[in-house]
Amino acid sequence: MTSITTSAPTETPSLIRRLGANLQTYGLIGAVILIWLFFAVLTNGTFLGARNISFLFRQMSVTAIMSVGMVLVIVTGNIDLSVGRLAGFVSVIVAMCQMQLWPKLIPQLFPGQDPVNFVVWTTLLSVLIGLVVGTLFGIYQGYVIAQLRVPAFIVTLGGLWALQGAILIVTGGQTISAKQEVFLSIANGYLPTWAGTLLAATVTVFLFVSMVLSRRRKLKYGFALPAMYLDVLKTGIFAAAFILYVYVVNQYNGVQSPVLILAIVAIVVNYVSNNTRFGRYAYAIGGNREAARLSGVNIRNNLFALFVLMGFLCGVAGVVLASYVGGGTPAAGTGMELDVIAACILGGASTLGGEGTILGAMIGALIMATLTNGLQLMNIPNEWQYVIKAGVLILAVYTDVRLRRNR
Repeated sequence: MTSITTSAPTETPSLIRRLGANLQTYGLIGAVILIWLFFAVLTNGTFLGARNISFLFRQMSVTAIMSVGMVLVIVTGNIDLSVGRLAGFVSVIVAMCQMQLWPKLIPQLFPGQDPVNFVVWTTLLSVLIGLVVGTLFGIYQGYVIAQLRVPAFIVTLGGLWALQGAILIVTGGQTISAKQEVFLSIANGYLPTWAGTLLAATVTVFLFVSMVLSRRRKLKYGFALPAMYLDVLKTGIFAAAFILYVYVVNQYNGVQSPVLILAIVAIVVNYVSNNTRFGRYAYAIGGNREAARLSGVNIRNNLFALFVLMGFLCGVAGVVLASYVGGGTPAAGTGMELDVIAACILGGASTLGGEGTILGAMIGALIMATLTNGLQLMNIPNEWQYVIKAGVLILAVYTDVRLRRNR
């Protein structure tokens, strides 16, 4: 009898084949580079200045935080039209708590508070309330969509209108100021330059360690391995991009605190989407809902949890928004849901479900923020900014459709 031994297959695909497998991601990165160079030329280099790059990433943080959750919603074949207004409502509630509720309540409950501790406690409690409000609204919408089986489009459209009314009721049509130093530092603070440098070194080590562990897992479970130099090249590009970002923003004031919040959110949600049942089930539901159901996936529970997550992320975005603008305004979050959805579509999420990545959504958010920032530097009127962004979105969707047909 002849014995047959098997070992983990290994492949060394060519660089062209490797690029083809990730064409969409590399295409998005190339698009960002081209757009940046375009605006750099038209603004005589102002666009690529350290100050503007710092502002650019700060501007994209609120949209990107919500895009991280929205991409998973779209992956399942659903949509959430209420995210902008929910973030706006949270920002209004947080501002009201920060400046009206806690300053009256805390001195009565805890007299003799040290002024420094008082400001810290009001900020922490306001942030907590904001996260709870966002999560509770996510629970409500998730229950109606998943358990009562009302289409997400209708539920979230109703949520958009209800939240718009709630914002006007709470604000009374006037801005609620929340300009306390500790609270403002959430979205307007910076890491010291030494901390940014340490962060860049830590992220670089993390990326390469993750690459090695990923290769070991693939080998353990019998997956084909790409050539080592390809993985090293890919990881090196991302590490170099982050190091360059830290170097540039350190020339201004340092790494921005909202960008750090965004990075933490993106890393956690990316891990959940790629390494947990919850995340993989979302792709299964979007790819083939009936097949997922027959495979034992509890679609109702997964959709419910997904909208709860979306509500929580809107709470995070609302806190950052309130800190960024220094309060809550009657127009808070207006139109932001369109930027969030557009960022996901630009990032490669399919409106039919089943496709989309966290990295793609973040790059899409960066493209949207880049267009806004660059057009503002060029003093393009607001009405034409909308027209240009609409054209870019349609072109991106058309390109995506053509690529899918070719594949």
